Amino acid sequence: MANVTMKDIAEKIGVSSVTVSKALNDKEGVSDALKDKIKQLADEMGYRYNTTAKSMKNGLTYNIGVVIPERFSGGMSQSFYFRAYQQAARVFEKYGYYGIMNILTDADEEALKLPRLYYEKKVDGFIFLGQLSSDYINLIKEMDMPKVFLDFYDEHDEIDSVITDNFFGAYDLTNFLINKGHTDIGFVGNLHSTSSIQDRYLGYYKSLLEHGKDLNADWIINDRDKRGKYIEFKLPKEMPSAFVCNCDQVAHAFVNRLKQEGYRVPEDVSVVGFDNDIYASITEPNLTTVEVDIDEMVAEAVKVIIKKVQGNKKCYGRQSVKGKIVKRDSVSDKRQG
Repeated sequence: MANVTMKDIAEKIGVSSVTVSKALNDKEGVSDALKDKIKQLADEMGYRYNTTAKSMKNGLTYNIGVVIPERFSGGMSQSFYFRAYQQAARVFEKYGYYGIMNILTDADEEALKLPRLYYEKKVDGFIFLGQLSSDYINLIKEMDMPKVFLDFYDEHDEIDSVITDNFFGAYDLTNFLINKGHTDIGFVGNLHSTSSIQDRYLGYYKSLLEHGKDLNADWIINDRDKRGKYIEFKLPKEMPSAFVCNCDQVAHAFVNRLKQEGYRVPEDVSVVGFDNDIYASITEPNLTTVEVDIDEMVAEAVKVIIKKVQGNKKCYGRQSVKGKIVKRDSVSDKRQG
């Protein structure tokens, strides 16, 4: 197949080659809507961006590093983080960039070593995907390079971040359980582990407060240590009728533990998760959960990092993307009548 040129794209869409060039290089003078239309058509027609020639001209590598902490890389093929990386790689290509995955080892994170991609100047910017230690975040803050946090944030609001709406997702889930007649509801997750778990816990707690229900400390069950390694659940002597789990993977393990102890799910104990990943559908019964809009989160993070790489100094702050409840069979109806 002959190489597709900017002229081919211009003729097909009915604009000048100059307009196509401006759109593909994200230059001023073309509306965002037309830029998106041209990029989509270029992608469909198989246009290949000549990154080598462009690199020589402006000193950019047209590579973006996507850094995932090692503790989030287990079961990579099913994990939220790998799905997010795959989606990011696809979106980067539409902008004429490449996403390079970098697993940050626990040892490097502890030793405060930045990725080799940074020292070797192999990338123009970074997306950090998944919660990092506060010491490592302080190190990133000093990096003289565009960066975006994806799926977490911290007090450094000068570093842009894109997250799912953890607070309202868990708030909606807890309200759903209460509306099903559950009066005693616990939470599963280490509250000191990630900003996502903290926000999900706070959404759960807000729902309890609004409905005049007391928080029972015995019903807050730890799922992992401070390094993020999963630990054995310690079940309380007196069990509530439902639990909000901080993610589907934890909910899956929790349901299996409940069954080992002789509890029936959902007849004795109802369980809800968060993410709507593979674990929601392999759990028996299938989990009621919050579906996280990975595509929207990734699209937003990629858009921000590309703008930063291209010299935009604007601070976008923390952006959250709304999820939605997916109702399945892990919740029983406790309402009378």
